[in-house]
Amino acid sequence: MDLVVALLAWTVPEFPGRSQVAHTQRDETWLLFDATCLPPHGASFGQERSALCTPNVWHFHVSVSQVVEAGFVFAGEMQASDDRAMNLGALFDWDGVIIDSSARHEASWERLAAEERRALPPDHFKKGFGMKNEIIIPKTLGWTSEPSEVSRLSLRKEAIYRDIVRERGIEPLAGVREFLEHLRTAGVPCAIASSTHRENIDLSLAKMGLGGFFSAIVTAEDVSHGKPHPEPYLKAAEKASRDPRHCIVLEDALMGIEAGVAAGCKVVAVTTTNPRGILEGSGAHRIVDRLDELNLDALRALFTV
Repeated sequence: MDLVVALLAWTVPEFPGRSQVAHTQRDETWLLFDATCLPPHGASFGQERSALCTPNVWHFHVSVSQVVEAGFVFAGEMQASDDRAMNLGALFDWDGVIIDSSARHEASWERLAAEERRALPPDHFKKGFGMKNEIIIPKTLGWTSEPSEVSRLSLRKEAIYRDIVRERGIEPLAGVREFLEHLRTAGVPCAIASSTHRENIDLSLAKMGLGGFFSAIVTAEDVSHGKPHPEPYLKAAEKASRDPRHCIVLEDALMGIEAGVAAGCKVVAVTTTNPRGILEGSGAHRIVDRLDELNLDALRALFTV
């Protein structure tokens, strides 16, 4: 592994700190090395290979862009985990991860039920947490399955929620801003994947001043299948220009954790909605109480287990 990492730093122009030595033509690079062919410090471009290497040379032919953009396995013994860690993406659920909007959402359902003169089943909010309204209204609440009526109720419920946010305000959960700043400094792209409506997220991001941290947002309007289907996280990874297998999902809901695992991501569960005892059996790869318990090394370590 050390040999390969050293060689990448030595060969590929995009990696700082070493000069290019191997022959390149346009976007193609030949890597010529063996166990005794480690690049000497200060090697300059154009230096003869025979001055650097012993005769036992291995030949590999790869694209520079592929080396930079994707994880590569150069030998059977080499693990792909380090390459994945170099191309991390962070995919965030919204409610219960970035903000705690549960009280506002519960209040919005109660106001909607009062407006519509409908009953709310016991534990409806917990049962429907993380689901799209289009599932909650006909299945969890049992109000109606008529598509136009489901759509009307869903849109009205979200409008009520935004009114409540404007009335009460909203703040990020403790540790969120610090973690986002850490990821931005490390160059890790961040995306949101949520069953929340886009207008809700845009309003809250503006109020909290967090919009600049996210390069992509996937909301209920962007997917055909909500969580626990993997589509939200697959689409978020695509929008962030990351392979989902290289991404870390930050989730609080059991269905969201299931969606992240199904998408092939590593999943970090946050104990904002469910206690640690429940999350331990959820399939999450790590459990934290706050996002600022994590750093880049902790995220990379997820790919070594």
